[in-house]
Amino acid sequence: MPDTGVSKILVKEQEIVDIVAGLGEEITDHYRGIGGELIVVGLLRGSFVFMADLVRKIHYPLVVDFMAVSSYGNGTVSSGDVKIVMDLDESVEGRHVLLVEDIIDTGSTFKKVIRMLNNRNPASLRVCTFLNKPSRRKYDIQIDFCGKDIPDEFVCGYGLDYRQKYRNLPYVGVLGE
Repeated sequence: MPDTGVSKILVKEQEIVDIVAGLGEEITDHYRGIGGELIVVGLLRGSFVFMADLVRKIHYPLVVDFMAVSSYGNGTVSSGDVKIVMDLDESVEGRHVLLVEDIIDTGSTFKKVIRMLNNRNPASLRVCTFLNKPSRRKYDIQIDFCGKDIPDEFVCGYGLDYRQKYRNLPYVGVLGE
């Protein structure tokens, strides 16, 4: 393993490919079953790599949009103080919304974003996350499409960062001490 600050690889490249393909198939089947307009909303910055791969595996008409929210700052633990940095350009009213995140940790960010989006009257709102840390959850979040549950370790790579670094790693690793 190159000198990246990563102490171990948690999710290898091929496993990522397999997870994304499986989620794409599951999401495609779900929306084909209900029909209607689909807007896939990514939470920046972490979700952009996962979402780019995911939308190519969803075989259903869709549009994409992004929100930027922040709860980590430059630390390794969510502060719980969620800031909406950039809002959507698209209206979600009457449309099916698939909210895509790289990782759900405490649920603080999602609680606020879900409440805000539900107030905009979507036809439905579903949540897709690449990684899930259930042991850290402070708020009950309904995850409709989950790639993988992981232990309570600080991870980076495949879009996830530490102080804006490591997003370009092709795997998910545990940040070294």
